[in-house]
Amino acid sequence: MDSNLKIAIGSDAFPPTTDGISSVAENYAAVLNRNHCRAVVVTPKNPNQQDSKYDYEIFRYKSIWIPSKEGYSVGWPFKPELSAEIINKHFDLLHSHAPLATSYYFRLVNRMRRVPTVLTYHTKYEYDIEKRVPTAKGKEFAKKFILKNVNAADEVWVTSLGSKESLEKIGYSGDIILMPNGCDLPKKDISANVKNNIRQRHAIPPGVPVFIYTGRMIWYKNIKKILDSCRALKTQGKDFRLIMLGFGADEIQIKLYYRRLGIADKIIWLGKSLDRGEIQNYFACADLLLFPSVFDTNGLVVREAASCATPALLINGSCAAEGISDCKTAFLCEETAESITKKLFEIMDKRDLLEKVGKNAQQSIYLSWDDAVKKAYERYCVVIDSFYKSGKDKQEYKF
Repeated sequence: MDSNLKIAIGSDAFPPTTDGISSVAENYAAVLNRNHCRAVVVTPKNPNQQDSKYDYEIFRYKSIWIPSKEGYSVGWPFKPELSAEIINKHFDLLHSHAPLATSYYFRLVNRMRRVPTVLTYHTKYEYDIEKRVPTAKGKEFAKKFILKNVNAADEVWVTSLGSKESLEKIGYSGDIILMPNGCDLPKKDISANVKNNIRQRHAIPPGVPVFIYTGRMIWYKNIKKILDSCRALKTQGKDFRLIMLGFGADEIQIKLYYRRLGIADKIIWLGKSLDRGEIQNYFACADLLLFPSVFDTNGLVVREAASCATPALLINGSCAAEGISDCKTAFLCEETAESITKKLFEIMDKRDLLEKVGKNAQQSIYLSWDDAVKKAYERYCVVIDSFYKSGKDKQEYKF
């Protein structure tokens, strides 16, 4: 472990706010501090924060709290004293995990003193911009703000090659480095007793196929297509159960929709869970993860399901499907409810095939956070070395 190297892990979300990027920042910080170097999380203040439970430093900066189900706070890093505080911590590298407030914060720091900076582009932000920003001028401003934050980084990382298209949509044309995320759930064979207990808990009859969707409950994850395909299966006389685990802004509308479709008897709604062991048990109980999202740039849940040999159904051409072979390491379909239905109809009763593909996924697509962060740490050293050898520390900062 290099105790002299010190990395800032910047994130606009960190527990108690729970989402994919929050989980990534938490795992980066934990693995870096355990195996490689010192790491400090830099994130906005949250009125519900419980940072004392972490055995590494968390630096919280000024924020604006937005009361919501997701529990997000918006970073407000504009005081010069805040930039000085980061400089006084003598970081060797700043790594931002979102091109938003914390990335802008790192730009402000670099205006005072140059520090090598990496940015990981995790999310297709054009989706959120289109949905949440009401005016054309507002959309254009948001894209330019994100683009400047991306361009300001000394190196840009992506978690899948499909992210490049999203970056191009906001105007980025520079180089990228592929740096996939890992999984915090260990490879594990869950016992039949655990699976049967879950089935009994939810009164799932023996032999009935079980699907699972895990993630944010927001429509643009293609949840409507999942529910429409479930209705089609029920109409065709197929019995099944769909476990829905997660929470989000659209969960009330999602519940109303599946009740209107007449499939509430097929849905097991679990809501929010922070118990990682329990989540893995539910993955293991399922025969198939349904993940038709084309929004996600990596899809942590695919590897989480693979940790316990549960295969996934993915959209052909999506980021989550990169490197996947149909019917070998996962199952592929097109981005329509009809295609999802057809694929489910073909495979849902083929237990041997589902188990075989699940085992293949566990062996070939699973990636631990230890291995993922080791690769990132090695790249940090390259970025730092290149930064000073090229004289960037003495060049004019343009951002």
